[in-house]
Amino acid sequence: MNNILSQEQETFISKISMFSEQEVKTRSKDMDEQGYFDENLIRRLSEIGLLGATFPKEYGGLELDPLTYGYCTEEIGKSCSNTRALMTVHVSLVGETILRWGSQEQKNEWIPQMARGDKIGAFALSEENTGSNAKGIATTYIEKHNKFIINGEKKFISFGDIADFFIVIARNNQEITAFIIERDLEGISTEPIKGLLGSRGSHVSKIYFNNVVVPADRVLGLRGSGFTYIVNTALDHGRYSIAWGALGIAQASLEEMIKYASKREQFGKRIVENQLIQGMIGDAMTHIHAARALCIEAGLKRRNQDTDSIIHTSMAKYYSSKIAMEIATDAVQVHGGNGCYNTFPVERFFREAKILEIIEGTSQIQQQLIAQYGLKKYSPRKTLI
Repeated sequence: MNNILSQEQETFISKISMFSEQEVKTRSKDMDEQGYFDENLIRRLSEIGLLGATFPKEYGGLELDPLTYGYCTEEIGKSCSNTRALMTVHVSLVGETILRWGSQEQKNEWIPQMARGDKIGAFALSEENTGSNAKGIATTYIEKHNKFIINGEKKFISFGDIADFFIVIARNNQEITAFIIERDLEGISTEPIKGLLGSRGSHVSKIYFNNVVVPADRVLGLRGSGFTYIVNTALDHGRYSIAWGALGIAQASLEEMIKYASKREQFGKRIVENQLIQGMIGDAMTHIHAARALCIEAGLKRRNQDTDSIIHTSMAKYYSSKIAMEIATDAVQVHGGNGCYNTFPVERFFREAKILEIIEGTSQIQQQLIAQYGLKKYSPRKTLI
């Protein structure tokens, strides 16, 4: 890291690594199994500054650059995917989107409260029949007496059951607009979604809007800009966070694979001496180094405000989530029957890795985005004779 991070940044990342090991990892198993997020951990995340990690200092944030934030996300993701999810949703999807498109009044109202952990935000986009096709949302709004009336239902909203407010994407015919909506408004109710493969401690929920009256000053960005600007901005920030979080799961899976294979004996020798096991470890090492290179490249381009940062973020998210699933699967395989047992963390890594191939745009959506970029960039150009 020496060539791309200062000593101060490396020291801070080491601090987050220690915090993750001592305070996040120790809670991860219980939060997953019991389906809750520890309120005391939210307080500690606020105290250490991670709930305002990338927010400007004038709003009470740490003002971390993208690369430092990425490394911190990896450290948290190694220990607990639910805690990483809170950072992804609260900081990346919600906070950074308000900072980019919110009015000065909205920034002044929400960002300091988010940094302190006084208000937790959630991003309400997905619906029963709308995932990656954000333009297909069915939640509606109409304008009446300089206010907006929202009706509809959102689904699979991380932290929707405990968030204090939501960024809600709704439509009026072909016009799509984003709103900042407090959960305590009349007509809003939430329902937790149980039985999930992963994200069990992330309070994933349905959110119902029944004639919810929203003041005009709660429109985020320009009216009609909900998809082009708000959704695309939020998903880009979310994908960057998930790319590093997936890298964390991959690294944790590799470490557990090596630890178990070094102790487990079969046929009179440790299974780590088996060439096929070593092949899995070698592949995992190579994939992790390649994924980290993609994440670093995306982080550097974001730090330099490079126009290609978005597509490099998609490539990092696509590859990191893919190899996280592959390495977690191999870690389960190396553990044998024990890998299917929740006493061992690889069982949880396996479930959580699969989620990351789906959220913030499936792997197939990322492939399409990357392919379209490649076709445009590398297609043969006609030359004049």
